Amino acid sequence: MIKKVIAAIILFGLLTTVIVQAMEREPKTGIQIGDKAPDFELKTLTGETVKLSDYKGKKVILNFWATWCPPCRAEMPDMQKFYEKMGTDEVILAVNLDPGADVQGFMTEMGATFPVLLDEEESVMKTYKILSIPTTFFIDSEGVIRQKYTGAMSLQMMKKSMNDLK
Repeated sequence: MIKKVIAAIILFGLLTTVIVQAMEREPKTGIQIGDKAPDFELKTLTGETVKLSDYKGKKVILNFWATWCPPCRAEMPDMQKFYEKMGTDEVILAVNLDPGADVQGFMTEMGATFPVLLDEEESVMKTYKILSIPTTFFIDSEGVIRQKYTGAMSLQMMKKSMNDLK
């Protein structure tokens, strides 16, 4: 009987230890701040092939969006304003996640002229583990992710985030 009680106490102790350790670990989901931005290659609306690594040495806004997304639509005018005023060492790459839609028509309707990349196979979305849109990454000139935002961004947020990059 004593052996069963001791075995039960040991088993309970081990189980408690496993549960406590599992709860203390913070799960890592998606790409994190401080990570090297994974390279990718996508086509633009005009059919040109673009790689993230083409922009090494520049500060990059990497924005994931879709035409049907209300917050994405809301941030488009501010993104266009930022694009029109940004420096030569800054780039916007807007990755569209619904290439079956009339993306060019949407861009024309919004008056947006910044580069749009089509993630037709959702490969970049999966690589960056995008769970909701819009999601925007700010990548420094060395290719390291310095900030990540989920939700629509204002012009002021874009300016501040870009200015914070080296």
